[in-house]
Amino acid sequence: MKRAILAITMMVIATMSYAQEKNKKMTMEVDGKCVMCKARIEKAALGVKGVKYATWDIPSHQLSLIIDERKTDPMKIKSAIVAVGHDTKELKATEEAYNSVHPCCKYRDDDTDDSHAH
Repeated sequence: MKRAILAITMMVIATMSYAQEKNKKMTMEVDGKCVMCKARIEKAALGVKGVKYATWDIPSHQLSLIIDERKTDPMKIKSAIVAVGHDTKELKATEEAYNSVHPCCKYRDDDTDDSHAH
């Protein structure tokens, strides 16, 4: 009986760990405006263990990622991004973090696209 329970437990654990993907593609919206924002956002995302690829598109504000779900999750990445001053749909950067970005990167009060300014 103990062996049967142990075998079932091991199968459940194996199935759960297999459900997490090694190379999961995902996108998320991140607020920003320019090439400096792009560099800051990508660096923050790539600094999270388990993020293998990150590129932020200036016009669409979409951050494209490839992550190892066994090592990270979207909220960890979003937390790293808001820590450097950029808002996501679920999390907002603190005033202190937002105020630390370069003046041309202030996106909250200004909807212009400065992607060609740098």
